[in-house]
Amino acid sequence: MKTETNKQELENISAKIKNKAIELGFCDCGIAKPRFLEEEVFHLNHYLTNNYHAEMQYMANNAEKRLNPCKLVENAKSVIVVLCNYYSAIQQVDNAAPIISKYAYGKDYHFFVKQKLNELLQFIELQMGTVCGRAFTDSAPVLEKAWAKEAGLGWIGKNGCLITKKFGSYMFIGELIIDRELAYNQPFEKEFCGSCEKCIAACPTSAIEKPYCVDGGKCISYLTIENKNEIPEKFHNKLNNRVFGCDICMEVCPWNKKIAATTEDWFQPKKKLMEMKKQEWLSLTKEEFNEIFESSPVKRVKYERFMQNIGVLQKVQSGVIPTSLV
Repeated sequence: MKTETNKQELENISAKIKNKAIELGFCDCGIAKPRFLEEEVFHLNHYLTNNYHAEMQYMANNAEKRLNPCKLVENAKSVIVVLCNYYSAIQQVDNAAPIISKYAYGKDYHFFVKQKLNELLQFIELQMGTVCGRAFTDSAPVLEKAWAKEAGLGWIGKNGCLITKKFGSYMFIGELIIDRELAYNQPFEKEFCGSCEKCIAACPTSAIEKPYCVDGGKCISYLTIENKNEIPEKFHNKLNNRVFGCDICMEVCPWNKKIAATTEDWFQPKKKLMEMKKQEWLSLTKEEFNEIFESSPVKRVKYERFMQNIGVLQKVQSGVIPTSLV
């Protein structure tokens, strides 16, 4: 009887945590039991061995921590995974203007997700007493998509993105790893990509080499953001006017056709950003850059690199590109 009572208590507290997560601005929440992700060892080794991480050396570090959350939080008992919708139906007015990924329309998601996860931790402590925990979002060695799958939130698509039936794939993922046991969700066992390979066909740089296998070094997001050197000439005419990030594989995904736009103010695009004409981008000053992208993830690449990317796009549009690459 005591076991049943404890189980019911954990389910009640877990339900409260999930409801609070929604109240804080997340669109979904699941809970997984921490464990060593043995099935991810092959995928991680394959990714690193084939140098799919390119210059993202941090991906090769702390492999043990990536595979086992108990190495990140001592005595970890629960991995609470949250999803945050950032999709915006608003389009940049000038079709000729350099294109920015939707995730960078608003303010930097790291601050929002971390802040809300810490608020969720405070809520959990009100329910359970002292709790030891850490919040993560794309800022530590955590296999976020794998844990979202473990928490029953969705599957990993052929383009390497987490996909959910209800919210598609325009989502940020956050984790709160705590040292208290909760009621765990069943892992998401199925995948619903079926025979569809639209993301593979649409990728301009062929970064999705085959289903579930993405060469990060070829991805436009990597080339325009993480890449510390000049964008290789062989990719210049394949950028599809993308200056910061890329959404192409998600734009063609059938699971993103009928999703709702975010209502969170943090991720709403600035009116000035969306209305900028191509010529305004070409003549953008550092002061204007800092104003437009204040608190934006775009500032990660700094003004000089951003304008370098715009310069590459302008060369392509002007026809200044080696004929061997056309």
